[in-house]
Amino acid sequence: MDLLQGHRHGPVELRLIRTRDARVLQQEMLSNRAWLQPWEATIPNGSSSFDMRLSIRRLLQQYRDGSGYPFVMEYDGEIAGQLNVWGVSRGSLCSATIGYWVSKRFAGKGITPAAVALATDAAFVEYGLHRMEICIRPENEASLRVVQKLGFRYEGLRRRYIHIDGDWRDHYAFALTREDVPRGVLSRWVNGQVPQDAASIPPSDRLSI
Repeated sequence: MDLLQGHRHGPVELRLIRTRDARVLQQEMLSNRAWLQPWEATIPNGSSSFDMRLSIRRLLQQYRDGSGYPFVMEYDGEIAGQLNVWGVSRGSLCSATIGYWVSKRFAGKGITPAAVALATDAAFVEYGLHRMEICIRPENEASLRVVQKLGFRYEGLRRRYIHIDGDWRDHYAFALTREDVPRGVLSRWVNGQVPQDAASIPPSDRLSI
């Protein structure tokens, strides 16, 4: 997958983020504040101010270093959100994590599962990675539906794992390896071949929300 050209499934396109996306992304984040805040990563004792242009420059530096792959998600040519492949580890691990957000007005259009599938396929085929992980707060039902649709395998509960919305939050961990999807994540999903129970959370790990 050529990040500069992007990759598409129907009306959904995943492409490399650009510095000129800063204004639109900042506007989307501000207008979706109540929608996004419960799921936003925060820094303990850090400032609440945020500079989108600086954030994009840092993401692009990670891309140049090979430690991350920062995308925007588009729907019919309009920016709908961001997806980042971050925490890339090479060597004997060859693993990374996906994080994303989508604007409320684009929710329910199948953008996120398509984008996650495209990014995971690119990571396995183009970027030489072996494992992709997604960590989700138990309260985030929309994101849990994404891993259920794509058949990411449930791998366990991580207590107070990531600082989100001002505190350390529990997360469920899901992952896929290349061997899980020999024909690709997108193809498996589109062709209705996703294992039904891969993302099932055992009763012992279910938290009362």
